[in-house]
Amino acid sequence: MAQVFNVYCDESCHLEHDRQEVMVLGAVWSPIEKTREIARSIRDIKEGHGLARHFEIKWTKVSPGKIDFYIDLIDYFFEEPDLHFRALIVADKAGLQHEAYGQSHDEWYFKMYFTMLKAILRPNASYRIYLDIKDTRSSPKVRKLQDVLSNNAYDFSREIIQKVQTVRSHEIEQVQLTDLFIGAIAYVNRNLSGSSAKQQLVELTRERSGYTLTRSTLYREDKLNLFRWTAQELDE
Repeated sequence: MAQVFNVYCDESCHLEHDRQEVMVLGAVWSPIEKTREIARSIRDIKEGHGLARHFEIKWTKVSPGKIDFYIDLIDYFFEEPDLHFRALIVADKAGLQHEAYGQSHDEWYFKMYFTMLKAILRPNASYRIYLDIKDTRSSPKVRKLQDVLSNNAYDFSREIIQKVQTVRSHEIEQVQLTDLFIGAIAYVNRNLSGSSAKQQLVELTRERSGYTLTRSTLYREDKLNLFRWTAQELDE
């Protein structure tokens, strides 16, 4: 049987008119058989720092008082061989010219999601993809994304992309971990510097990964994989 992976996705500033130039799409993935063990380990880290097991990890919650907790989370990610992260960075969303390319913002958005995920997908494996629920439009978005992913992978029997569904991030530790990493990636690519705690986590991620977090990594990078997208790089 093909190996099955769970892929946990999240996004930052994906709306067309949100006045943010930088958009980040990201995913944490791991083998399905490690799902419960990883979630339990993350909950144990929470408890080890005096937090409730249901405490929601979020980049927006990073503060000096919880910095040791977030450092331990990032260290855990880099030390757990079955955890992987991939992000797509759009550095200048404000400069998009959808009309020139004959597409809507939503159509472009799905292209970006496919571009983010395609480096993860292998034809000899199967994937169950989970997205953090954002709004009432989530259901049609999920159906469209599965269609796009399956069609591009010639997966008409849905053997590679087994499912795409929304989940609530406060219930899924792996989605929370995705939020943390896309938050760090967005922070550094927006040239922000107002939080010493967040800057410390950015520097730790740079140190542990060996990357600046502002440039594309090698396409085959398997631990922390980044792709900085521009309009001329649709085939990257």
